[in-house]
Amino acid sequence: MKKRELEIILQALPSFPSPRPELEQYATPAVIAADMLFEALARGDVQGRRVLDLGCGAGPLGIGAALLGAEHVTGLDSDPSALAQALANAARAGVEVEYIQSDVLDARGAWDTVIMNPPFGAQRRGADRPFLSTAMRCAPVIYSLHLSQTEAFVERFARRSGYTAEPLKRYKFGIPYMFEFHSKAKKEVDVTLFRILKAGVLE
Repeated sequence: MKKRELEIILQALPSFPSPRPELEQYATPAVIAADMLFEALARGDVQGRRVLDLGCGAGPLGIGAALLGAEHVTGLDSDPSALAQALANAARAGVEVEYIQSDVLDARGAWDTVIMNPPFGAQRRGADRPFLSTAMRCAPVIYSLHLSQTEAFVERFARRSGYTAEPLKRYKFGIPYMFEFHSKAKKEVDVTLFRILKAGVLE
């Protein structure tokens, strides 16, 4: 599958049915999701791997990983309505994904790779920290999006946990008008894709 083909498939998947502002449920744009997944694929972290989509929402990252040959994909989210949409989206895409309803801090298990788009912390400062902590507990390799202005924090957080955080790419992340406190039809924020590796993991 080519990256553009994956992007088209992910673009066609419905997003959150009832997004909740306190959870910062902003769907990962298909062009970014596809690019993230191909970055992970190129480094051997998707095909044949056990992948966790942490805070999966409507499921595009996990579904994309399954389409690219992951051995097993798990999607975890606390929102039952998002998980119902993710399940429908996986069926629509013709892939099998295991979905679990759980708070991020309660996640238990072992995977090869975590791919995630955690909350940026715009509504609740530090909202991405529980996701980083859980991802590091669950897998030696993590691909994660964060506000570019927090790059130094992500690198320090990873280092304190015995990981290294390498910025791979920067994107313009489009956030459409979704909630009444939004003042623009669309806002773009600068985000960075990190590849976060446990110490001792071969490049």
